[in-house]
Amino acid sequence: MRTYEQLFIVNTAATDADVDALLEQLSGIIKASGGNLDKTDKWGVRKLAYRVNRQSEGSYILLSFTCASETVHELERRLRVADLVLKFITVRLDERMKRVAKRQKRREKRLARKPQLTAPAPALAAPGAPAPVPGAVPGAPAPGAPMPAAPAAEGAEAVVETAVDATPAPDAAEN
Repeated sequence: MRTYEQLFIVNTAATDADVDALLEQLSGIIKASGGNLDKTDKWGVRKLAYRVNRQSEGSYILLSFTCASETVHELERRLRVADLVLKFITVRLDERMKRVAKRQKRREKRLARKPQLTAPAPALAAPGAPAPVPGAVPGAPAPGAPMPAAPAAEGAEAVVETAVDATPAPDAAEN
């Protein structure tokens, strides 16, 4: 028993009764072979990527089921001869799940072999140089150091700050 998904496109001219009869026929085949129909999804009418049998739209239906491979061959044979069905595709899901599990196992092995990265040791400072501050950004001024003056923008006048004395200047006329 394997897990499959089958997507098929039904002609939009088909009635709901015809589509339901086709679905009943397919589910009957699956159940008769000892399989299990897990899910039936009607996606509705959608535009096709290219014209099929002079149709530019189709009604999409998705079936998820578990059964033997002989049953899938019978389902595909029935879909091939049904006038309602424009296109169909059957995908085996358990094979994909096995591939994903295998890929995940390889990834975990590779990660286990790979040496763990450790933080690089701090570089030795030159004699007489201050010790680096932990957590400090390289190239940034040390805490408590004066900030360097910012260069003046091009074309802008430099502003000169002057200290203003709070005491009044002696008046020359009073002498």
